[in-house]
Amino acid sequence: MTDRYKPEIQKEADTETLLEEPPLYKVLLHNDDYTTMEFVVELLVSVFYKSFEEATRIMLNVHRSGIGVCGTYTYEIAETKVETVHELASQRGFPLKCSMEKV
Repeated sequence: MTDRYKPEIQKEADTETLLEEPPLYKVLLHNDDYTTMEFVVELLVSVFYKSFEEATRIMLNVHRSGIGVCGTYTYEIAETKVETVHELASQRGFPLKCSMEKV
């Protein structure tokens, strides 16, 4: 077999492209003395897509511990969820605080 019939072998690039996972952020709800438990459960179901049972568990954790994790998301999604919580709480007259924290 002559060299002209050998299949060409692709050479690997000298540099590898490293794909990093985007950093994740926890979205947190903070307890206050004014926001109702029912509203918090409603938010957890509608904004964070939690089941009623899981939403109730998170709400009780917020109530007892002062803070609770709603979920973990990429930066843009976490930021949007925090803004959505603040908008909905403001529309209903609640001072509910929601924040995000890098994991």
